[in-house]
Amino acid sequence: MSQTVFYARVSTKDQNFTHQKDQAEAAGFTIDKVVSDHGVSGIHTRLSERSEGKRLFDILRSGDVLVVRWVDHLGRNYEDVTDTIRDFMRRGIIIKTVINKMTFDGATKDPMQAAVRDALIAFMAATAQAQAEATKEAQRAGIEAAKDDQQRYRGKKPSYDRKTYQAVIDRLALGEGASSISKATGLTRQTVLRIRDKPETAEAALSKWNI
Repeated sequence: MSQTVFYARVSTKDQNFTHQKDQAEAAGFTIDKVVSDHGVSGIHTRLSERSEGKRLFDILRSGDVLVVRWVDHLGRNYEDVTDTIRDFMRRGIIIKTVINKMTFDGATKDPMQAAVRDALIAFMAATAQAQAEATKEAQRAGIEAAKDDQQRYRGKKPSYDRKTYQAVIDRLALGEGASSISKATGLTRQTVLRIRDKPETAEAALSKWNI
């Protein structure tokens, strides 16, 4: 007896597969079994290398239906997705997507139908990879922007460490001049004067940069 297996993948702790399963059922699928991977990046991990995803190759039989939200859940890139879909089809497994309700069935013997099907698989896999790369690039840009914002908030990194700062304070307390302290510590005279005039600001800068 054939079965319908729903495969879900969520990459962060904040996501959960229940929403994906609800979407599939709302689209009219009757799910017999759910297989899900948590905390797994689809960009870096092949389906056959995921702790639960690799089970699909064991539990699915000819005539079974594999339901996924979208083809990108079946691999990490164009080649991986297309290879996985073709592998399942060779085994007689039917693949269906929740989005757009696409069906990929390897049963057809008509070469024209097979050509159209394979072209569609290739197009969808390429689109999935392009979307994944765009998402990754957006995330990278967001991280860099956050770093820039953090750096602007903390201000310019001090040119001295806490030991050097303390040496300047101690020498100033002994009445030593800015030029002499500059020569002894390697700091510019202007930096020594800034520490002398606003020691609380210098101390705050060290704290912001965890120095």
